Amino acid sequence: MDKQKYFISVGEGEISQVRYQNNDDFVVYATEDEITLLRSKFEDLHESSFDSFVRAHIPFMPYHNDEPNDIYDDTMTETFQLLYELGDEKTKNHIQSMGILSDKHL
Repeated sequence: MDKQKYFISVGEGEISQVRYQNNDDFVVYATEDEITLLRSKFEDLHESSFDSFVRAHIPFMPYHNDEPNDIYDDTMTETFQLLYELGDEKTKNHIQSMGILSDKHL
């Protein structure tokens, strides 16, 4: 399968083949299957973000016992790992500078 160029905005959960406004936080080259996987990661982030929001309103549950937050963090790491693997050099350098991935993932 041919890889196509995509513009990614993690904060917005946006994947587009058309660059406009601020949707180009990251640039990746991916197949349709890889983009489907990335969309799935964005959906997982949205779901776990909502679960964390709900959990945050339960005052007697301590933060360190927060499974929804752990899931969100793990999914965020997995998302950036995928972006790193599919990204152009600028994307890879940016993710490295963020320090979100350990050296074994780079």
